[in-house]
Amino acid sequence: MLVNMQEILKDAEEKKYAIGCINTPNVETIRAIIGAAEELNVPIIIDHAEVHDPLIPIESIGPKMVEYAKAAKVPVCVHLDHGTDYNFIMRAIRCGFSSIMYDCSALPFEENVAKLQSFTKIAHNLGLTVEAELGIMSSTEEDSHGGKPLTRKDIRKSFTDPAQAAEFAERTGIDALAVCFGTMHGIYAEEPLLDIDRVKAIRAAMPRDCRVVMHGGSGVDAAQVQAAISAGCSKINYYSYMAKATSKHVYEKLNAVNGNAFYHEIQEDAYHFMKTYIKDVLTVFKNGK
Repeated sequence: MLVNMQEILKDAEEKKYAIGCINTPNVETIRAIIGAAEELNVPIIIDHAEVHDPLIPIESIGPKMVEYAKAAKVPVCVHLDHGTDYNFIMRAIRCGFSSIMYDCSALPFEENVAKLQSFTKIAHNLGLTVEAELGIMSSTEEDSHGGKPLTRKDIRKSFTDPAQAAEFAERTGIDALAVCFGTMHGIYAEEPLLDIDRVKAIRAAMPRDCRVVMHGGSGVDAAQVQAAISAGCSKINYYSYMAKATSKHVYEKLNAVNGNAFYHEIQEDAYHFMKTYIKDVLTVFKNGK
């Protein structure tokens, strides 16, 4: 069934587990992620990232996401990830998305607040939930340090301040806040080290009805993920490592048969691989529940 994030994140926080939020840039991935959630009987968030729109336009994949969500046996939220362009966000709403991340984190604090205040009022009137970001979530693929990949030390300056998080959530009325405490987007150059105490401080400072979100969840070891969940993270974004693992699996599969396979067979094989892979991930997110 199609839902927004509000009730499912409330349940996740109360029961100390996290809901996976996973990019679904094609139908095989949609099927795999929802299929995994159904087999585990857990809610799930599927999303389309603005950066993926050149690969597949939201008008092509968005209606499929909504269709599969409505038919699912578990609650499924259809979410826009890192929407920075207001016109793009309107396109997602027209496609029937039930939740929007309006990412103004690159703007000064007051500008970020003002834009989210205005948008959240509109979204809530439409029955949509809103996620924002505070602090700047770096990418491991960024090349801003003389050709060297970003390290744990590099990203500490962009960590979210708990007091600012509390003020931001209170003034904007958002439903979820992505915060920075040691994760990055993409493939990690070195093992991430999460600041779990910062998560606890952020969760303690923020209003109870605004949930804490962890981006860059793939590539983080299970023990740290579960520590972050116990500290207050109710939603975890995950994609890069699953996508890489699936590519590797398909490559090995094609090599094993000397390329003698039909495309539809490879598609289905990738679907089954992703479903099994993400079931393991979602089991970690259940946090022993």
